[in-house]
Amino acid sequence: MSQTLYKTPFSRAYWRDALADSKKLRTLIFSALMVAACVALGRLPSIKMASGIKISWGFLGRALCALVGGPVNALVFGFVEDTVGYFMNPDGGYNPFYIFTTMLGTFTYALFLYRSEVTVLRVFLAKLLTNIQNVFLQSLGSYLWYSSKGYWVLVGERAVKNAVMLPIQTVMLVAMFAALLPVLHRMGFLPAQAGRLRPWKKPGWLDREKTRDKGKDVPGEDPWEG
Repeated sequence: MSQTLYKTPFSRAYWRDALADSKKLRTLIFSALMVAACVALGRLPSIKMASGIKISWGFLGRALCALVGGPVNALVFGFVEDTVGYFMNPDGGYNPFYIFTTMLGTFTYALFLYRSEVTVLRVFLAKLLTNIQNVFLQSLGSYLWYSSKGYWVLVGERAVKNAVMLPIQTVMLVAMFAALLPVLHRMGFLPAQAGRLRPWKKPGWLDREKTRDKGKDVPGEDPWEG
């Protein structure tokens, strides 16, 4: 596979790679396995933290598929996973609105994790943004179809729940990536530099300062290239 990593998703090359990876047979097979994993994880008992607050498991499979498959594949995966998950374990009426929220959440994970050096900070930011999406979009779905409460009441309740869950879910993701990134790299799913979890990405200017101290500074070098 291509060994190219990207600092941001804002380049044509990034999206070319994402589209190419979404068409590969191994990506499709891995995505199918992650759909099955999410369905299985959805059947596991949730961890009850407090009244109305519980930790589920499905987000782990979504984040892992987003890491490997990329943002284009994430949209297809989110649609299939949410639909299959509902019909395998129906809970209430079928609502296509929640397909959109699952697709968006998986897409967000991919923007932070696909073809990047996976750091604890990136994992935290990806989970933070998906939790913010949950607060506003899940509240909107409940307000429009299920709940008699006002929208902002639902937002407040979900904001508390997601704030409590955020550090716990981040630790769960970090533990999963620390264990699985080297395995996925050896299997050929990840580039070499993405094959292990890093606490943080050291900015290039730190290395430049060391070089300057030794009198070997290179003029014109981008201080944020690392």
